Amino acid sequence: MPSQEMKMWFSSFAVSLCLSMLVSAADKKSKDVKADDTNKPSYELAQPVTENLDYTMYQRIRDEGLAHSHVMEFASGLMDGIGPRLTGSPNLKRANEWTRDQFAAMGCSNAHLEDWGEFGMGWRQLNTWVRMSEPDTAVFIAQALPWSASSKGPVHGRAVWVNAKDEKELEKYKGKLEGKIVFFGEMREVKPVDKPLFERRDESNLKQTAEYPVHVGEQEDFFQTFIKRLEFREKAGQFFVAEHAAGIVVPSRDGRNNGGSGGTIFDDGGGGMGWFTYRREHAEGLPIVVMAIENYGRVYRLLKANVPVTVEMDVETEFTGDHEHGFDTIAQIPGTDPKLKDEVVMLGGHLDSWASATGATDNGAGTVVAMEVMRILNALHVQPRRTIRVGLWTGEEQGEFGSYGYVKQHFGYVPLSTAPDQLKLPDFLRKPAGAVQVKPEQQKISGYFNLDNGTGKIRGVYLQENASVAPIFQQWIAPLQDLGVSTLTMRNTGGTDHEAFDSVGVPGFQFIQDMLDYGSRTHHSNMDTYERLQADDLAQAAVVEAIFVYNTAMRDLMLPREPLPRPELEEQRKAPLKQVMPGAEAAAEEMKKPEN
Repeated sequence: MPSQEMKMWFSSFAVSLCLSMLVSAADKKSKDVKADDTNKPSYELAQPVTENLDYTMYQRIRDEGLAHSHVMEFASGLMDGIGPRLTGSPNLKRANEWTRDQFAAMGCSNAHLEDWGEFGMGWRQLNTWVRMSEPDTAVFIAQALPWSASSKGPVHGRAVWVNAKDEKELEKYKGKLEGKIVFFGEMREVKPVDKPLFERRDESNLKQTAEYPVHVGEQEDFFQTFIKRLEFREKAGQFFVAEHAAGIVVPSRDGRNNGGSGGTIFDDGGGGMGWFTYRREHAEGLPIVVMAIENYGRVYRLLKANVPVTVEMDVETEFTGDHEHGFDTIAQIPGTDPKLKDEVVMLGGHLDSWASATGATDNGAGTVVAMEVMRILNALHVQPRRTIRVGLWTGEEQGEFGSYGYVKQHFGYVPLSTAPDQLKLPDFLRKPAGAVQVKPEQQKISGYFNLDNGTGKIRGVYLQENASVAPIFQQWIAPLQDLGVSTLTMRNTGGTDHEAFDSVGVPGFQFIQDMLDYGSRTHHSNMDTYERLQADDLAQAAVVEAIFVYNTAMRDLMLPREPLPRPELEEQRKAPLKQVMPGAEAAAEEMKKPEN
């Protein structure tokens, strides 16, 4: 037997050998993990508990954006100098080129326009007037609906109110509309404006916004109702053309807190004879105007009392082509970190607007804030680790075409159904036909920040159900509490361009803003002008967005993201469970038997 010393030596050797083997195995495992991690996008890695914030840069951005703001100069150049920017119009082309040149002048690189595809007809309003000549004379507040046909000079005729909600009810007007001015639409109640049209979010409202709404069960599909209404309106428009009416007048809808009165008219695609009126095959066949509700009401009441009314109208419009393309304005500040410069953080808003005003709050505000963000960062000569890229989208008002087109070209897309019934719908309502198709660049974008809820200052962020980003943003907004930024909500918000990014798994965020008079008076209205912009709020928004963009560009890891969406499984996931109710399956089989 070995001696005691030998036993101790062997024991020590065995322990050392085991430890060395363990250390070697651990080291190998660590190397394997690191090697495995290097193959992963950084958004899949564990996020740091504490954000490494550059408070000096916070202060520099605040000073440049608040004490030396140029946001209202951009606003006047866009809204006053160019004006309304309907998709496909000559003015939108001017806006694309102007924003591209502004980005280049402030120091951005690769400022250019990207074609997202064919849109439809180019159109602009040159002049519109409507008046009553009998039984009294009156000048009415009215404008042409977008893509209205021209009246080719003044036309006049007896007014007829058409009260029809379906095709069967239209038949009673057959043979009665030739040469007439058709008033088409219900006369709504015009309530007093007994609440402020201009409102800021208070603590109660922010608290409610932060609470995630839980709803189990089917929700009403407002879009389907909207589309069915427009399908009938297109058939009604075809009926009026076939009956040789001279023109169409529709009433303006209402706004929040009864704001759709007092000369404010809302003039967008929802008031026309169909959704796709920007396409030649669905074009408006008659001149059509939207009228202030008080003016519409006077004619309506006279006709209800069987008093003959004669209306004159002149709708002077111009079409500039049937196959106009849409373009996005793109520019960037290149990244400088050798390992991260190919990664991107994006910001933006939509450049297009409706045609009755100058598109100031919708969405000139988001556009000029994005421009000011890029100006601030260029003025400070930032050296971002990741590339900072701005996108100003077009075609948003007709279905977010510009942002979805850009995302499809760069990051991915959801295949859409081509079934005949689906092709009749706008893209945003068509069913998915398969899984998300992802492009390599999708792994290289950290996040996208959007501003498109008017001119109000930023109060927080909609997280789009991305819980993993909440502790990050919470640290980012802590130094911004004195600017009114305090609220994060898990809620989704929709109706604008961050949805394009979100649809392919890229973190896309819309900021929470003060409402002001956006929903009550300016959204899609003839009052959406420079005067409705709030300079202090826009300067604050630019500072906040610049800080979010800078932080995203500088952090070690990309922002965490949710799992890739599976829209093609949505119907299956919502389908009722089988064999849940005891006896139900057997009863159903029994009912199938011939004797039943």
